[in-house]
Amino acid sequence: MIHWDFAVNFFVALFALLDPVGNVPVFAASTVGASGRERAQIALVISLFVMGFLTFFYFSGLGLLTFFGISLPAFRIAGGVILFVLGLKMIGDDFTASFADAAEASADDKRTYVRRRVEQMIVPFAMPLLIGPGAISTVIIYASQAKAYGLPGAAMGVGAIAAVSVATLASFLATPLIGKLLGKIGLSIIVRVLGLILCAMAVQFLLAGIADSTHGIIRPEAAWPYAK
Repeated sequence: MIHWDFAVNFFVALFALLDPVGNVPVFAASTVGASGRERAQIALVISLFVMGFLTFFYFSGLGLLTFFGISLPAFRIAGGVILFVLGLKMIGDDFTASFADAAEASADDKRTYVRRRVEQMIVPFAMPLLIGPGAISTVIIYASQAKAYGLPGAAMGVGAIAAVSVATLASFLATPLIGKLLGKIGLSIIVRVLGLILCAMAVQFLLAGIADSTHGIIRPEAAWPYAK
């Protein structure tokens, strides 16, 4: 029973951090001009990447960062910088336009379209938009808790990561329905609003990273506004 509680809590925490439903408009804008099959292929590759990357960090995250001499605050700051750049692109006109232009240029070569979309969306869409410093640190924390449960705990953790990946895939496969409900204008508005939110999230990452690595420069209520 303890194992199931651990798995459910791990899944809920990861699902909230990755927020695949909230990222559907961004995925829709990133796959402008794609057919249903192409969009499904891209969604599958991204979901597999999410599962593989989180599983990798689940077993070796903290040791890997230690090996390279990288602290979690430093990783949080780097992720914030990348996320801020993505947010600025989403606010401007070049974000959806770049994907649309690439879609038209690759319309005659379906494999090339899917490959280029995946290459452009792995970074920064899959990381750090989906897999951010918060998700990675959460995986590492739950991995440390799973050690107390032995092999069953490790299996439960991998199962929770797999469940989140499946939920991400299902959310992205529902993109056509959501796209019809929003329309081009609604999608454009939502993408720009999300861009603004991403910029704010990026600044929050930077504040938290600086606060974690320094003393007295950033006030705790600014770095962690909702911490109890």
